[in-house]
Order: sequence, then structure tokens, then C-alpha cells
Amino acid sequence: MSVAPILTRALRYGAILAIAVAVVGGVVGYLVFGMPGLWGGVLGAALAALFMGVTAASILLAARLTTGDPGSPLFFGVVLGAWVLKLVVFLIAAIWLRTQDWLDPYVFFGSVIVAVLGSLVVDVLAFQRSRVPYVSDIDLPDERP
Repeated sequence: MSVAPILTRALRYGAILAIAVAVVGGVVGYLVFGMPGLWGGVLGAALAALFMGVTAASILLAARLTTGDPGSPLFFGVVLGAWVLKLVVFLIAAIWLRTQDWLDPYVFFGSVIVAVLGSLVVDVLAFQRSRVPYVSDIDLPDERP
């Protein structure tokens, strides 16, 4: 079973979500905090969109490396490795960005939280709306009573 259609749909929905969060977060941030608020909203949405892409890419890479066996330890290793990498990059970025004067940390944090929660909804919608068969007739035995 290929997960590519689900991930493609999730990335498409995620891109729409990231643009919406960037626009709304940027406008609200600009109206409340000026240019640092605008940068906070846009950068928070961009970081969340980047991480959604890394998640999809890690699943596709893991599926390709394990020839479609999602129970393989290699599959879990690749996906977990990408998750740890994202966590480390996010912590470094968050610690570095909170000290920057050109960025409002509250708008950044708010846009990241909204984008992450929205990406969870997007993933569920993509999974629900994708028409991927979960039953195959390839391995059926040819036994007839």
C-alpha cells in the first residue's frame, strides 16, 4: 500500500493552512506589534510548514528504504530520527529567535501553536478523504472447497 496519495493530500492541505496562518498571523501580529509581529506570524507558519514537509519526506523515505514494510525497525528509525531532528532544530530556533528584536516571540509562538494544531486536523482530513484501498487480492490463496 502506498502512502504517497495521503501524504500528497496532507501536504496540499498543509500548504493552504500555512498560507492562511501566515496571512492571519502576520496581519494580526502587524496590527498589534508592528513589524516584529508580522515577522513572528510569517516565520511561525513557515517553520510549521517546513516541519510538515520533513514529516512527509521522512515517511516516504522510510517507505522506500523498507520497500513498503511499515513494521520494519528501519522504518521506525527513519521516522523517529526525523522527529528528533525536528525537535532539536525547533528548540535551537526557538531559543535563538526569542532573543531577536526583529521578531515578536508571542506572535511567533501563537502562530506555531495554531499551525501545529491545524496540521493535526489537516492530517486527519487528508487520511479520511484519501481513497486508498486497504484490502488487496494479491496474496489470496487459490483454495476452493
